[in-house]
Amino acid sequence: MISTLIMAAQTNVPSTSEWNLSVAIIMIFCNLLAIVIGYFAIQQTGAGPDLPIPQLAYRKSFGLPELLATTSFGHILGAGMILGLSNAGIL
Repeated sequence: MISTLIMAAQTNVPSTSEWNLSVAIIMIFCNLLAIVIGYFAIQQTGAGPDLPIPQLAYRKSFGLPELLATTSFGHILGAGMILGLSNAGIL
């Protein structure tokens, strides 16, 4: 019974593309897009430690918590884009 369930689950898994330069470019683009969206959308910034890089604006502090939140969102967007484009046959 269990082996039948495992075999049924394996046949329903969609095929995904392997890692290549196109996949990397899509993931990088989605992360940059999420950082830009988060920079303008996050209202209360600067609650945590600052990043050791120069900031874009001196009045708005974009720290480590904001960076982690936006890149997490970017990875979710990127995974969705890669899976969607793979299933559509574009990648």
